[in-house]
Amino acid sequence: MIKQINKTANIPLLIPRFVVGLVFVTEGIQKYLFPELLGTGRFMKIGFSNPAFWAYFTGTFEFLCGLLILFGMFTRIASIPLIIIMIVAFATTKYPLLIQKGFWIFAHEYRTDFSLTMLLILILYWGGGNISIDKLIGKSK
Repeated sequence: MIKQINKTANIPLLIPRFVVGLVFVTEGIQKYLFPELLGTGRFMKIGFSNPAFWAYFTGTFEFLCGLLILFGMFTRIASIPLIIIMIVAFATTKYPLLIQKGFWIFAHEYRTDFSLTMLLILILYWGGGNISIDKLIGKSK
């Protein structure tokens, strides 16, 4: 028997899932498509040792976890690696910007990362919502 979906509860969770899922899926793919600009080259510029490994490792997690969030499957679990990626991105790219160029340049550059991090925290707390695979398998509120 198909479960009845409450048509009003948690529908707003579709928007953050859609935004977060699509951003991370596309960013993960771009690390493979444009390695010199967004993958290995970027990780080398930031100062990572073994930048190819970290670029593809990060891109894979962004793609897979982004897909899981997009479809609402293991949503809370999938948000954790992405939160870690956002923390590392802050520590390696945004915090140095704050120190070197000041608050306003930092605030401008950090706006998207901050928004994604807040949406990930929301998804971590609320899960996939009623319109998700998590709800169908009993893993969401």
